[in-house]
Amino acid sequence: MIVMLSGPPGAGKTTIARRLADESQMARALHMHTDDVYGYIRKGYVDPWLPEARNQNTTLALALAASAAVFARGGYLVIVDGIVGPWLIEPWLALARENLDVRYIVLRSSEDAVAARVEARSPASGALRDGAVARTLARQFANLGDFEKHVLSTTGFSADATLAALQGSLREGRFRLT
Repeated sequence: MIVMLSGPPGAGKTTIARRLADESQMARALHMHTDDVYGYIRKGYVDPWLPEARNQNTTLALALAASAAVFARGGYLVIVDGIVGPWLIEPWLALARENLDVRYIVLRSSEDAVAARVEARSPASGALRDGAVARTLARQFANLGDFEKHVLSTTGFSADATLAALQGSLREGRFRLT
């Protein structure tokens, strides 16, 4: 199974992805933190939230999906943690068409919540700390059309409550890409 945890910065993706992998009943589990892959770019990097980053983001989405598929076929539960809206979902839909069990979950919090979480991050974390960018990205996840059924709200929920809700939903077969 490949579990894609998406949503804006500050929605809880990394916290939940780590715990989901660590607490998995599978013998093998992997947490793919997509922010790390952006750090591999040594020349030509563009902040991924900017319009001119489209080619960069598409290329990385294709590479991440291909890598996730290799691990999943090798017997790993793959938890992918990244900002993947419907505008970057095609590589993951392609994997679902190849009969891989791909789940797509958008963790959604209010703009205020994601901005506060992002601004509270430690400078040493290296993670985004700009609340205005977090708000902009939260707005991009506000109305997902056909993908609304993939939303799990995290507003007002602790990490424990979010994790429990997600684990239950996965057991029930929810959030499958078809």
